Amino acid sequence: MPFAANPSSTATATPQLERGIGLSTATALNMIDMIGVGPFITIPLIIGAMGGPQAMLGWILGAFFAVCDGLVWAELGAAFPGAGGSYRYLSEIYGRKGLGRLLSFLFIWQLSFSAPLSIASGCIGLAQYASFFWPKLETVYSAREATLRLGFLGAIQVRWLVNGATFLAIATCLFAVFLLYRKIATIGWMSKVLWSVVMGTIAWIIFAGITHFDAKLAFSFPPGAFHLSSSFFTGLGAAMLIANYDYWGYYNVAFLGGEVRDPEKNIPRALLISIFAVACLYIVMNISILGVIPWQELVATSKSDTHFFIISVFMQKIYGQWAAYLATGLIMWTAFASVFSLLLGYSRVPYAAAADGNYFRALAKVHPKHHFPHVSLLVLGGVAALFCFLRLADVIAALVVIRILLQFLVQAIGVIVLRIRRPGLPRPFRMWFFPLPALFACGGFLFVLFKRPNAQRELRYAALLLAVGLCVYFVRAWREREWPFTAASDANVSGI
Repeated sequence: MPFAANPSSTATATPQLERGIGLSTATALNMIDMIGVGPFITIPLIIGAMGGPQAMLGWILGAFFAVCDGLVWAELGAAFPGAGGSYRYLSEIYGRKGLGRLLSFLFIWQLSFSAPLSIASGCIGLAQYASFFWPKLETVYSAREATLRLGFLGAIQVRWLVNGATFLAIATCLFAVFLLYRKIATIGWMSKVLWSVVMGTIAWIIFAGITHFDAKLAFSFPPGAFHLSSSFFTGLGAAMLIANYDYWGYYNVAFLGGEVRDPEKNIPRALLISIFAVACLYIVMNISILGVIPWQELVATSKSDTHFFIISVFMQKIYGQWAAYLATGLIMWTAFASVFSLLLGYSRVPYAAAADGNYFRALAKVHPKHHFPHVSLLVLGGVAALFCFLRLADVIAALVVIRILLQFLVQAIGVIVLRIRRPGLPRPFRMWFFPLPALFACGGFLFVLFKRPNAQRELRYAALLLAVGLCVYFVRAWREREWPFTAASDANVSGI
């Protein structure tokens, strides 16, 4: 498929994005993106990672590193308030005609896989909760594992699962695409309705947990829970990987920068408000759950491919079957809200790259009537539907590792590079305590990457994705005479 030409000559002839998102809508989209189904399906996984309630350290540290990285996004989002988020930031930091062109391409390349993985995880989570209503959805029709050996990269393993829930997950993804196929101003009120139900669900869970809280259950630590051994830090790394997944989404507003009103103010505000609010909700909610459901039960659940509807069990223990059914329905709503928000934000990123001439031309198309990137939306939705065949734990691990290696680390380092290279750049928002948050974020990301069980497996996925992306970029750059194959005179003005 051909890449887009430089849009400067056609910008006035094509439809443009509309700035229809205010602070309240931006914050609502961020919060439903962050909360989604993640904390409701990953509680068993994070407790199982450390073998006890000491896994709460993962959520606490995850909140700290989310704030640190959120400050990176806030500074860059206010300085470059256009559609595309990291694509735009990496290009500006490292040089639009130099290294930045390669790095921004690699970001879009990995996003073409990591964004659908993120969307698929929400769809899978929704379908797994639906199996509380319809247990036959858990009936497994096929479960396979394939191994591909790739020389020095080692063995690449792919596991997939086909059951009734798989088809419901795919249907969920397609329905979200259908709802998003419309004008952005219409989507604003939808997001607020979704947000209100998400907040109501969280509030009910917290109320139920606090009013039935048993401290002996919540703080019944296994022997040696805080012994600082190698296994402790390995478990903490696994717990933090899951916590990263649960907190991610605070940056969603940055991808929608081209559609946010007063973006220099509203992007940082929406980022930081959503992080602080969701961190408080997560920590209180999960402690309250541990005070009702024994952690041993959560550890046992973490070893299953299904039965992740832990909140349904939680409500059933407290109020009975009616509450379990109601909670299940509300969490399915919450999961769908997350899928809706993810698809909305991510669909704008390939569009921005294509409009800049650095990705496939078709993705730059804007709907002539409703003014949204409809081709990009359809492509991401289709790939996400395919990823619904993967297992949830594999989806989460692959998503987090790919995103950290090929986006978050490069961006956190980049905000420091940008301060050095362009000190006079207007910065409506400046990172607090610069450069400590960026350095802390990098340290946390590296810990998650390397200090956890089977770390090499997902690192191989990322390495393979990087290798293929580099090949695609360099073949294209050679054909188009772009960096690093530009003439010397062009390279001198490329920035890097």
